[in-house]
Parts: sequence; structure tokens; C-alpha cells
Amino acid sequence: MDEEHPVESIDETLIRGNATLLQLDSATVVALQAATREFRALDYRHGGGACFDAISVLLRYAETLLRSTTSADTMDQFCVALADLHNLAGWTRFDTGHPDLARRHFERALELAAAAGDDDLVANVCYRLGRVHLHHNELDQAARQFEHGQSIAERAGVPLTQSILSSNQAWVHARGGDGAAAVRLLDTARHQFDLASEHADDRTPPWAGFFDATDLTAMIGTVHTELAVTAGAEQSEVAIPALREAAAGYRDGMARSRSFVLIFLATNHVLDGDVDEAGEVGGRAIDAAGQLTSARARDRIRPLLAAARRLPRDRRAVELSERIQSFLTTPMA
Repeated sequence: MDEEHPVESIDETLIRGNATLLQLDSATVVALQAATREFRALDYRHGGGACFDAISVLLRYAETLLRSTTSADTMDQFCVALADLHNLAGWTRFDTGHPDLARRHFERALELAAAAGDDDLVANVCYRLGRVHLHHNELDQAARQFEHGQSIAERAGVPLTQSILSSNQAWVHARGGDGAAAVRLLDTARHQFDLASEHADDRTPPWAGFFDATDLTAMIGTVHTELAVTAGAEQSEVAIPALREAAAGYRDGMARSRSFVLIFLATNHVLDGDVDEAGEVGGRAIDAAGQLTSARARDRIRPLLAAARRLPRDRRAVELSERIQSFLTTPMA
């Protein structure tokens, strides 16, 4: 793939030039899955702005194929593939700061996944809807989505999805300052992840493939970062090593996730008084976020700015604040 023009490359090879998208058969499903896989990789590496326009073009093509005549099995497979593309479209819209558009795609994904009977995908969409609410501090709505998704994941019997939802439920409780519930849910998430690992195979669905041991470690660090803010700075003692491990564990293709982890790590260093380390890690976080077309990255860094500004007499904190402010006023990549 052309790294300088990834969207144009995908647009030509998988949208305009792919004859398999003119009919609905098993080859169409494979082509749609392949396109979604490429777009998802772009989103992870460059942010949602790198691909949502091309995704929109592909969605317009794909939606018309629902009127095609084909076998019931092929139609179900196509509906799942199309639901996953809408799921990704919603995530890219969320990442670029358009929550209302994101919800529309997620709602369409829910319709298609439910019609095809894919409970695991339905639960995953609930997780993503919950994350939109959590990002905007709508804790009750986030909790409801995560709980609903958890009930569906339990019915489907998929421990990996259950672990994703439990760790995000922990995040909600940590944001609300309920440390006991947050830690209990993290323990549940670990147990569910271990169960998933014991029965792991090569069939992990693409919408859940991001959640590996590194991402679980990042969630542990994230939850304890929230608790460091809402329940006490001593929680940074747990958050910092987890976030360091996650930052080292993310591969280059997960650049956005690594940038988020670095932001949280720098925030913890400010909270525990190690402003030198906060400046060094914060600089890395800014550099990483600057390579992304992600409004979320900018939103995530604002609490670090607020923490640094609470130390107006510390030259190092002032320098970090100034650098963050400069980043926030620079147009996205």
C-alpha cells in the first residue's frame, strides 16, 4: 500500500476498480471484508480522518447490494461484513469528533448484525456506543451500553468480548470515583481474558482483534489513571508501570493507542510530582498525537494540560503546558 496516499490507493483498488462489488456472492463478502481490514489498519495507525471519506464511498456501494438476490447464508455473511464496516465508520466518525454521525453508523451496524444473528458483533457495537458516551462524560449512558453489551456477550459465550466490556465498565466506575467497583471489574476482565486465551484460535473476529494482552494492560493503566484523578494520586503507582508496559508493547500499527497511553503516562507523572519525566513523556505523546488525524487525541491531552497548569511556578510544567497549547492550536495532520 502507498504510505503517502493510503486512502487513494484503497479507493482505487477496493472501491472503483473491484468488479466483485457489482454483484453479491461469496467473493463480494471477501472483498468487503478485505476493504474493511485495510481501513481498520489505517484508522489504528493514522486516525479516523485517514479513511472515513473512502469508507463512506464504499458504504454507498455496499448498501445497494442488499437488494440483490442471493442465498440466505451469503446474505447473512454480507450483512455481518456490512455491519462491521458501519461499525468502523462509526468509530472513525467518533475519532474525528462527530459523535452524532458516529451513532447513526452504530445504529445501522446494530440493525444489520442483529438481522444476521451475530450477537458478538452486536455486543461490540454496544461497547463502541458506550465509548462515545464515556468520552463525553455521559457516565450513566455509557454504563447502560456496556451493561447491555455484556449481557449479549454472555449470551454469545465469547469471553474476549466480555473482557472488553468489563474493562470498560471499570473505566466508567473509575471516572465516577468508585475504586472498589473499578478494581473488581478489572479483576473480572483479567479472568475473562485468560479464559479467552485458553481457547484462542485464528478466528478472532476483526472487530475484536485489537484487544490483546497489551491493550488489556493499557486498560489497567487507564483505569488507575482515572482513579489517580478521582480517588487519590497513589493510584499512579499502579498506573505507571502498566502504561509503560503498554507503550512498549504496542506495535507501530497501533500508533493511536500508543499515543493515548503516553498521554496518560505523562499525566500520572505530573500527578506524582515527577515533572521532568512528565515533560519527556509528554513530548513523546505530543509528537505521536501530531501524526494522527484524530480529534480524540487532542481531547485526551487536555487533562494533561490542566494538570500541568496546576503547577504555575514550576518552569518544567509551564514548558509542557506551552507545548501542549501549541499542539492544540496546530491543524491536524
